[in-house]
Amino acid sequence: MSALLSVEDLAVNYGHIEAVKGIGFELEAGEITALVGANGAGKSTTLLALSGLLRPARGRVLFDGEDVTRLKPHQIVRRGLVQVAEGRAILATLSVRENLALGAYARRDPAGVAASLEEVFHLFPRLEERLEQKAGNLSGGEQQMLAIGRAMMAKPRLLLLDEPSMGLAPLLVQDIFRTLVAINRTGLTVLLVEQNVRQALRIARRGFVLETGRIVLEGSGDQLLGDPRVVEAYLGG
Repeated sequence: MSALLSVEDLAVNYGHIEAVKGIGFELEAGEITALVGANGAGKSTTLLALSGLLRPARGRVLFDGEDVTRLKPHQIVRRGLVQVAEGRAILATLSVRENLALGAYARRDPAGVAASLEEVFHLFPRLEERLEQKAGNLSGGEQQMLAIGRAMMAKPRLLLLDEPSMGLAPLLVQDIFRTLVAINRTGLTVLLVEQNVRQALRIARRGFVLETGRIVLEGSGDQLLGDPRVVEAYLGG
């Protein structure tokens, strides 16, 4: 079975600085994969390159066998590769309803959009309760729910999440990770970038550890949680 996503020798530069240094990995359909590491390791840069928001210096990104490396971001979204940005990037002056509608801007299937909206409400009942509120008036946890819900409205086949637990209280972090597991159980493939290494690897089938732009470790989530190098560097061992 071919991988849903294949990343080959991906390098991304900021000026003369090589932030991602020729990494390669694959994602199998239906899995949660975690990309973990310290601040500045290149995790977010990798996601931006996969989404078409940064142009790689070299390498290829294959999505379901198609080379999407040079496609524009909206073309990549239409193929089913959708990112939830770090910091949520909701539109604060628009209502919850309007933010969710923007997630479905490229779709032309009204019945399917309505079904996606019901799925979002099932995952996040609070969004339905706050449908007409301005998104900027939501709590941090509710804004993260909205960001994920908006991405779900695009009907993704692969969901990229950049630091979904950032700035959230511990109980809300637990809620977000439980929701990611529930989303994955519907068959959606998830690539999760997280500084919360323990939580990310607990829910991930596979994981990759990124350090200074290179993948230095890979394995199952359980293997990495038990790896002495991961424990020492990221888990306070």
